[in-house]
Amino acid sequence: MLEVEKVRFAYPGTGAVIGADFSIQTGRSVALMGASGAGKSTLIHLIAGFLHPERGDIRFERRSLLKTQPAQRPLTCLLQADNLFAHLSVWQNVAIGLHPGLRVSEAQRRAVDEALEWVSLTGFGGRKPPSLSGGQQQRVALARCLARNRPLLLLDEPFSGLDDALRAEMLALLLKLQAERALSVLLTTHRRRDAEALGAEVIAVDGGRAAHSESFTNPTSAPA
Repeated sequence: MLEVEKVRFAYPGTGAVIGADFSIQTGRSVALMGASGAGKSTLIHLIAGFLHPERGDIRFERRSLLKTQPAQRPLTCLLQADNLFAHLSVWQNVAIGLHPGLRVSEAQRRAVDEALEWVSLTGFGGRKPPSLSGGQQQRVALARCLARNRPLLLLDEPFSGLDDALRAEMLALLLKLQAERALSVLLTTHRRRDAEALGAEVIAVDGGRAAHSESFTNPTSAPA
């Protein structure tokens, strides 16, 4: 589905560079693993189109994405700083991913309702984010991604700040969504257990390089 081919990115003013050469198969999970500052988030931003490589190519189904704007790429992102809007309702926080002015069609309204159902938040649409638990807020942010219905989901440290119970809840939800929606998932993490729980292929990010490392078997059930 996705090919990151001989990509090189130089960090402005630092002399540091990162190179990457890997691919993601349809319906699979891939975990970018490495220490903080290794370049995992940079790779997510390159694939999403927020940064641009100085050489190499990023292709989706054999079509280069380098000249495609972020909003038109066949993917959706949940970034570390992808916070919810406290003054908007849960429903509006999801719908804003479809139209920044919240002018959504009837079909898009159904997509928002369906996304909230997917993350088990039916009936929460009128509430505001401050009234939710941390895990519920994460699920709202994930619902915003799902409402866009893109085939590739990029997650940048999606479980940071969550305790073990909430982390397990989110991993179980990702497994369910991947099985039922045939999503391809690329996430950054520094926890091997997250990759194992998702049955992910691991891309090790270290020393300015990102390359295939190992693969875990797809789990048959959600993590405990």
